[in-house]
Order: sequence, then C-alpha cells, then structure tokens
Amino acid sequence: MTGPRDDGGRDNWPRTNGARDHGPTTNGARERGRPGADSADRALDDALALANGPRPASPAARPPSTDPLVVALGHEPGHRSPATPAPRHQAAAVSWPEARRIARRAGGRLDARALPLGEDLLGMALARDLLALTDLPPFDSSAMDGWAVAGTGPWRLKGQVLAGQQRSADALLSGHAVRIATGAVLPPGTTAVLRSEYGSIRRGTDGEWLHVPAPHPAPRPGQEIRRRGQECRGGDDLLPAGTVVTPAVLGLAAAAGHDELVVTMRPRVEILVLGDELLDHGPPRAGRVRDALGPMLPPWLRGLGADVTSVRRLVDDADVLRAAVAASTADLVVTTGGTAGGPVDHVHPVLAALGARLLVDGVAVRPGHPMLLAELPAGALLAGLPGNPLAAVAGVLTLVAPVLRTLAGRPVPAPYAAPLTADVTGHPVDTRLVPVVFDDESAARPLHFTGPAMLRGLAAADGMAVIPPGGARAGQETAVLDTGALAPAWGSGM
Repeated sequence: MTGPRDDGGRDNWPRTNGARDHGPTTNGARERGRPGADSADRALDDALALANGPRPASPAARPPSTDPLVVALGHEPGHRSPATPAPRHQAAAVSWPEARRIARRAGGRLDARALPLGEDLLGMALARDLLALTDLPPFDSSAMDGWAVAGTGPWRLKGQVLAGQQRSADALLSGHAVRIATGAVLPPGTTAVLRSEYGSIRRGTDGEWLHVPAPHPAPRPGQEIRRRGQECRGGDDLLPAGTVVTPAVLGLAAAAGHDELVVTMRPRVEILVLGDELLDHGPPRAGRVRDALGPMLPPWLRGLGADVTSVRRLVDDADVLRAAVAASTADLVVTTGGTAGGPVDHVHPVLAALGARLLVDGVAVRPGHPMLLAELPAGALLAGLPGNPLAAVAGVLTLVAPVLRTLAGRPVPAPYAAPLTADVTGHPVDTRLVPVVFDDESAARPLHFTGPAMLRGLAAADGMAVIPPGGARAGQETAVLDTGALAPAWGSGM
C-alpha cells in the first residue's frame, strides 16, 4: 500500500475479472490480430475511443456487448449513460467492462512451441487442437480380471493371456476359455469376459472347466470387453486449442500417443513494487507499513499462467522507475503504487517520457480506479496497479488477468452468477468488486473488511462479486469472479 498519494479507490462510500487464436505463431512474434471483424472488434473500437477520446455521438448505435459477464448480467456493470456525467476527477476513466475488453485485446498470443510431455506443461494452454494418434483403446481388450470365453458355458480352460503380452493368443473355439488379465488383448473368437468373482473352476478327468454358479448370470455377448476405438479413433479431435493443460490432459495426451504437446509459452512478467514506506519484515512501525503485494502477487500471477521472472522493490524515484521499465525484457510489467496524481506518483510521467501509449487510464471501479494499462514502445505491456492491496487485486482481475489470458492463449471462461444473500451498497456511477463467500445453497454472502487497503475480507473469500452502479438487492443474481490465485479458474469469467 502506498498511503494517501494513491488511494486505490478511496471514497466515502460504505465498505461492507480473448477469443481463441487459431494455430501457433510461426514467425517468432506475437499474433496481433485474428481473422475477421466481429461485433467484439467493433465493441473494442468503441472502448478505445472512450478511453482515448470523446464519446461516440450515438451510444445507442453501439453493438451488443459480447463480454460473457455482461451477457450473464444483462447489463454492463459500471457503464455510464450519457445522462450521468462522470465526476470531474474521473473524466478519463472507462467503464469496468470496457477496461476488460481493452485488456483482452491489448496483446497477442505468444509464440507456440512443442515441449516434452510432463509437469512443466501444467497451466499452459494448447496452441493446437489435440488429435488422437491412435484408436483408444488401440485393440479389443479385457475390462476385468477373469476369463475370456467363447460361446456358452461351461467352458474348458486352456492357458492364460496377460496384459502386455506380445504374442497373439490362439483363437478361442466355442466352449473354450482362457484366464485373462485386465487390459490384455482378447483372443480372436472371444464373445465375452467373465469376471473372476463370478466364475468357479471344477477339475475333471478331462481337465479344468469354468462354470457360472448361481446366483450369477451367464455373461452376455460383449460383456466386460473394451472394444477398439470406443473412446476415439485415430485422427479424432480430442481437445480444442486454448485448453489449459491439467494432469488429466497430460494423461489423455499420453494415452493418445503423444510424446510432446504444442503449447503457448507462458507470459514473462516482471513485478515492480514501488514505495519508500514499505517494509519487507517485521510489524509496521514508524509510519511505515509491510509490503503485502510483494508476497501476494507472484504466486497469484503464476496461478493465472504467468512466468514471474523477478520481483523488485523500488524507491519512489522517477529515474529509477524509468530505468527499470526501459530495461525490462518481460512481456508484461506490473507496477504497484504510483498511479494516482500525488507528488511521488511517477508512473504516468515515466510512461510519457518513454513514449508509451496509454490504453486504459483509470477505470470506473471501486476499489482500484487509478489503475492503468499501457503499451511500451517495444510492444510489451505495462499494467499499473494501485498500491492499496485490495485495490491492486481489483486491478489484477480487471486488467492483468485478461491480458495474461490473451498472451497465454487461454479462452475466456464462462461467467458464474449467484444470488446475493444481503443488500450491497453500490457506488452511484462505478462498479464495485466485493469479496463474497458461498453458503450451502451456492448463494454469495458479502463479506466485511472491503476497504481498498484491506485484505481480511479477500483472504476469506470464495470470489469477488460484481456490483453494478447503484448497488444490488438481496436475492439479485450478480456475476462472481474467481480469483484464480491457486488453481485454474472454476469458470467465473474472471
């Protein structure tokens, strides 16, 4: 947190988060466009106009929003109508949905690379559809330990077939059976598999015979058999590009014959924590406070798919900040603090001196309205987060998460809506992001300790509810953002 110079959404109101690219890049550069121009592209043009110039003369002509959260809510939280003038100090702020749209399209999907199958791929996104290299199962096999039988019983036993056995078993004649292990190739002529607990062996002068004692029924034709190709055929499309690699995806890829996967590289992120008043150990003292963002942001951004290359604490000095930003080789630079207009808030002057292009300069959201997003001259992006912890988290959900999703080639998750258990006071013109916890009925209960400098509510939260201007009533459904801090999002459209 950075104190009064960067309020991160300080106000007097009650306290109570890319479309998929097609195919990997091949030229070593980011993809900066997609084929076709759809309504989302036109909506982006409007958003950029709102961020960098006058409002369109005819807001009614604006195409319907394609933001999943807007579709789920039926309105754009934080979107001001022309009849509702923005407060003077927020004249440049864009609405919360507009900021998210701009962030989603600010960058392009990073390079794709074929990497060996393994844990290092977890959290990365497929850059190509995952195709089956073989039929699954690749051959007719037994689904159980037991006996492969041909025809009706009783069956004369002869031999056994084990999983992984290379030599093909002899064909079964009607009335014969062989002991078989789960996963073993079925001998030609097999009509069913009798599981081991359902059979009984009797010895006679002419050998061993397999019976099915009461009350077990005789096996039906095809019973306990895994037929070749019943899960997929070679060449089938198993998963689309953009799918996040999970342990199950690794398992499916291996089963389908892959030794490597073509994935989008992780965005490299450098975090610059600004502030003379920050301590890195011990309790707050002598007018100084502990740095909460330095420990919190790196694992959070890694959970969102980033490769955090470094975390640096910088003093409040414009030259120091300028040198750090200019020297960064990251795809995304994230700064904390210094985004407002105080005497030591240097982010705006430094960006201007470097020739950066502001894409978002203030967002109509509480907490966190002084956040910004800029494109640096070399093409990298910089997200300036407020210094107050909860306000910075609002900046992550609003700007950083959509940027990372686009860079990493991840799809936009489906929105999640939940009814509120209590009234939530709203800001007159801005969206509010409020920590909530789900009850046993999957309703969202608003939490306390939601001031911009507070983390107590967030630490206990299951997600962040999107509260439209004017507030929301108990029972009203609202979008809920998953924070995505420790694991892949459960589908909240962050």
